[in-house]
Amino acid sequence: MIDGYRDSNYVEIMNELCPELKDNKPGQPMHAKRLPFLRNVITVGFRMPGALTWEESLEYADQTPIEEIRRMQAAVDVNDVCNMQYTSGTTGFPKGVMLTHYNIVNDGKTIGDGMDLSTADRMMIQVPMFHCFGMVLAMTATMTHGGTILPIPYFSPKSSLACINNEHITAFHGVPTMFIAMLAHDDFPKTDFSYMRTGIMAGSPCPVAVMKDVVEKMHMSEIVIVYGQTEASPGCTMSRTTDPLEVRVNTVGSAFPGVECKIVDPETGEDCPDEVIGEFVARGYNIMKGYYKMPKATAAAIDKDGWLHTGDLACRTPEGNYRITGRLKDMIIRGGENIYPKEIEEFIYTHPKVSDVQVIGVPDKGLGEEIMACIILKEGETMTEDEMKKFVLDHMAKHKVPKYIDFVDSFPMNDAGKIQKFKMREEAIEKLGLQADASIETA
Repeated sequence: MIDGYRDSNYVEIMNELCPELKDNKPGQPMHAKRLPFLRNVITVGFRMPGALTWEESLEYADQTPIEEIRRMQAAVDVNDVCNMQYTSGTTGFPKGVMLTHYNIVNDGKTIGDGMDLSTADRMMIQVPMFHCFGMVLAMTATMTHGGTILPIPYFSPKSSLACINNEHITAFHGVPTMFIAMLAHDDFPKTDFSYMRTGIMAGSPCPVAVMKDVVEKMHMSEIVIVYGQTEASPGCTMSRTTDPLEVRVNTVGSAFPGVECKIVDPETGEDCPDEVIGEFVARGYNIMKGYYKMPKATAAAIDKDGWLHTGDLACRTPEGNYRITGRLKDMIIRGGENIYPKEIEEFIYTHPKVSDVQVIGVPDKGLGEEIMACIILKEGETMTEDEMKKFVLDHMAKHKVPKYIDFVDSFPMNDAGKIQKFKMREEAIEKLGLQADASIETA
């Protein structure tokens, strides 16, 4: 869906969709033959050849007899694939995830139950509905509980804050970077959050400090965290609105009803005891049918016993909640020492000058990998590399101090707002001149 605002956001979004649009001015006709992908696009606020307006898309509801709809409905099996979600490519090339009616409806209903959604709730959807976050956690969860849906065309902190203020929003979701942007926006102090109750922060690890700010400053006393991935439709675990705040800020909650979750040793496949880090695996109604036309990739992700291997590192608490510590591929192995980026990120984020941070591993011919921290400072702040290294060294073990510090304006993200660490690593190799180190083959 494309919104027709005649401002810099409009131009920026259209340019991102297709570089050919850079030559077009707002309001100038665009030719569908040059942009074939736009033939299935719904536009809001302006017309475009080959695309439907929002109003025209609604008229299609009156063009099909109800008998035809019922006939088609009767032919649908709950295990039919109803949606093809392409993995967001945070770690590599996207794959087509085949999700069924059974996957999506049950996952959405479970999430709505966990959020205690009802007909009284008004859900602002600022996360993309072409992604599981918007489609299942927001739209399906709200629809299964009779709530009101208020989608906005694309995320901008100003538009989101205005919607919250004007529409008496009670719930909304976002990735951590969205919450950070809203908290820092000039309109934040002027926004009425008195109707807010709940929402979900997900998509990437959530800094504890941000979660606490959201609870206290956004009036989201019942905010929860959902953990999972596209291959799990996407939720596996969830904290509940009734959980103590410490559970909701320090864990991703417990397993969904009807979904089995456990932690296994990634080398042996044996179950890990509580508080021991291993790979998070899940099995249940939420697991995908498979990757589209990729049987080998499917077999690598889902084992013979039906367990989905997420590639995420986690541990289980004695209370039955799960704590995500990083990704197997994100884990940095420096001189044989396992280093978890999330731990370092959480600490660096506590520095008063830091707005956001991502820690990655970069190749090193001597130690295998070295630590690099990419940091976005708060507006108007300055900092030196040595200042940050000293801050980390004063509070953490020496081997966890990043060798490289890079102050950046933004992180590379995909369309769903997820940070792409593999791209950050590629950019770091170029920036630091580590091509030779990166070319060394390892077992």
